[in-house]
Parts: sequence; C-alpha cells; structure tokens
Amino acid sequence: MKIAILASEGAPYVKSGGLGDVMEALPAALSRIPGNEVVLILPYYKKIKENPAFQVELMAQYEVQLGWRRQYAGLMALNNRADGVKVYFVDNNYYFGHRPGAIYGDMDDSERYAFFSRACLDGLHHLGFVPDVIQCNDWQTAMVPTYLRAMYRDKFPDTKCMYTIHNIEYQGWANAGFFDDVLGLPWEYRGIMDMNHSVNMMKGAIETADLVTTVSETYSRELMYPYFAHGLDGIISDASWKLTGITNGIDVGTFNPETDKALPAHYNADSFVEGKAACKAALQKEVGLPVKPDAPLMVMVTRLAGHKGLDLLCYIARRLLWEENCQLLILGTGEPQFENFFKELAAEFPDQVAAKITFDLGLASRIYAGGDIYLMPSKSEPCGLSQMNAMRYGTVPVVHATGGLKDTVPPVDEFGQNGLGFTFQSYNGDDFYAAVKRCLNLYNQDREGFRNLQYRDMCQDFSWNKPASRYMDLFHRMLGW
Repeated sequence: MKIAILASEGAPYVKSGGLGDVMEALPAALSRIPGNEVVLILPYYKKIKENPAFQVELMAQYEVQLGWRRQYAGLMALNNRADGVKVYFVDNNYYFGHRPGAIYGDMDDSERYAFFSRACLDGLHHLGFVPDVIQCNDWQTAMVPTYLRAMYRDKFPDTKCMYTIHNIEYQGWANAGFFDDVLGLPWEYRGIMDMNHSVNMMKGAIETADLVTTVSETYSRELMYPYFAHGLDGIISDASWKLTGITNGIDVGTFNPETDKALPAHYNADSFVEGKAACKAALQKEVGLPVKPDAPLMVMVTRLAGHKGLDLLCYIARRLLWEENCQLLILGTGEPQFENFFKELAAEFPDQVAAKITFDLGLASRIYAGGDIYLMPSKSEPCGLSQMNAMRYGTVPVVHATGGLKDTVPPVDEFGQNGLGFTFQSYNGDDFYAAVKRCLNLYNQDREGFRNLQYRDMCQDFSWNKPASRYMDLFHRMLGW
C-alpha cells in the first residue's frame, strides 16, 4: 500500500509536543509492514535547514496557487534516513525558512499551513507518487482532505484521506475573507468551511475526510460532548459514523530503561528494584533533594499549562507535603503562575520539593527512571504519552480517568492488584488527593504489592505494533480492500 503522511512536525527533525513523537514512530511502524511504501512530508523549517545532520537534495520546484497569489515551493528529499520511510520537506523561505524560535505562533499561521497543505498535494504529483491513502494530522494539515476533494481529484482519482485529531483545542480559525483571499476554493465549499461566520479548517476536514480518527478510544467518545469538543461537538456527532479512536503507542526503542544512555544505571522488569534504586539516588542528588531511598518520590514531566491539571496539584501540594514523608520533583516550562508556584514551593520545602523550570530530555528520562509515582491529573488528555513512558520505566501513574489516560491506565483495586495505576473520576482536588493517598499507602504499607504493580507496568506492550495494525485495518476499510 502507498501511504502519504502529512504533518507540521515530526521528531527527530522538529518537535513541539506529542504530535512530533507520533510522527517519528507511526511512519516507521507502518513502513515495517511488508508491502507498504510510506512517504512523510514536513515543512522545511529553519531549524531543520540549518541542522547539518539532515542531508537533503532538491527533488522538485513548483509554484503553489494560494488564492490570488502563487508561491514558490521546493521539495527536498532526506537522503540519510535508515529505515524505509521516505522523508520530504516543503521548502519556502518566507513561510518556514527564516523564522527562528517556536514553529507555531505567527500571525499568519493559517496562511502558512494552508500553503503547506496545497504544497504537499502538488509535491506528491511532481514526485509521481499517487498514494492509496493520505493520512493528515491536526489543523495544520486540515485543508488536505478539502483540497483533495475539491481540486485534486484529477491527479488523485482513487486516493482516500484519513484525518487524525490529536488535539481539538486548536482548530485553524481564520476570518471569513480567508476563504477567497487564501484558500481559493470553489464557492460550494463555503458552507463546509464556515463556522460562526469564520473559516474553521478542522471543521472542513471532518466533513470532507473519508475517515476521521483520534488518538484514543475514550477521546473519540468524549469529543461528542461540549465539555471536550471546543465547539465542534455537533460536527463530530454528525460524523460519528466515520470516527474511530486509536490509542497511540510510544517509541519503545527510545524509551527503554535497558539501553537509555541518559540513565546512570540500566534495568529491566526482572532487575528494576536495584536499578531504580540506583537511578533514584542519583536523581535525588542531581536535583538537590536529600537521598532518602524510602521516601516516595512523586514526579511530573509536563508543560506547565492549566489543562495539565496543575491547579489540582497546587491545591493539594502543601497538604501532602505536611502529612507525608514524600518528595516532589517537577520538570517543565510554561505559564508563569505555575512556574512561580513550584519555585516558591521548592523554596518553602527545600528537603521535599525540586522544581526544574527547563526543557531537558536527558533529565526527563532520569525522572521517569528515578521516580516512584508519576502524577498526571490532566483536565483532558487526548492520549498522553508520559504515563506510558513512566510505566515503561516502572514508575506508577496516578491519573485523571480521561481520554487516553483512561484507556492506558486501568485502575488497581484496594489491594493494588488487577490494574496498572491509580485513577480518579471527577476533576477536583479532593479526588486527586485521595488517589495520591491510596498510592502512597500502598507504597508505605505494602512495598511488595507496590513492586508487583511496578512489574506489571513494565511488562505492558506500549509499542506501535498494535496501533499500526489498527491504522492498516482502517486503511483497508477506506479502500474496500
């Protein structure tokens, strides 16, 4: 099967969040399936262009029609990727090549990614690659299914399109004039793109894609409710017949406590007691906490943003620290109120709290390995990867039962058995506090039971093999094969 995957980011080339991780692992997993030919197309950002590790050559130059304007596009092929995925970058210096810093957040983001969507389709045509399936991701490639249906059927008459929602909060809004000025679609598509007298690219993709997927089964059901859907609940409900949730995996080669080069000691499910003890002691020393092997170390690696449930942690933190002989370690950057809170908490409880307000992948791995308990009280979480990373390293999760957290962390019973972690149902601080206390009680009162839970967590298969197989099932369903 010929598969084209289009996205605005993908590790190791460029990454801002979970989408980047998925676009590193999913194409590779699909390419390992016999008979598949997988192409991945990303924007040629400044940070990719200036990285000498990525060896590219120019494959095609063409102009992209964008409303009344025509914009240059160059298609660059990556020459030094080891697996079977063919990677291409869309080059346009104005939209992608000269902007430093974050890859999103410019005033013309809607125009940039409308251009990228058309440039991908034009690029596939110039390559002579006619995919059986195009899989596109989030609002930045949301114009692909609409353009494919409206303007590219002569070039791709039988190609089917899957649209995947990783986070419905970001939908690709633009003013009403954007329809004519930039998109240049036929008039009959105005109603498809219109929402509240504005253009909504994600709405258009949901209506025009052959299938719509989300990144966990629970999230696909949650999106039919206004609380989660950010205004698109009615659109999602109308399209429910073509909506499926596929829970993401993680890169088990990268997140592997047996081989992770960032760790001071390596271990597996059979040797984790000694291995995690060594990692915990080294981590405590690294972040300036007292080395206490029996003090439960609670950890978080996260963006410091409200929807990550940090308001709940702020609400219960002092109470936990006063009542329990525990430690808390936070790694991340984000909203100033949370950065300041955890800095102040660390100053108030220097022997119990460490706050590392930075981005450090090596430290993140050491936190996954050295922690005992992983806190993830997210208000909403389409899938979540951190809880799976934590379990992979033998760190027990305490999570809000929402989205992918509910799918990947079935709750243990009162004896710490028959599940993978501790959960709470209602989004409030007292329920979160009770879940953390249940976890701490198991750790303090039944260490053998806690270790059995760690062992179960480490034995889970969080690889991309199952999700990739489900994607293939859906591709066959779209194609009628």
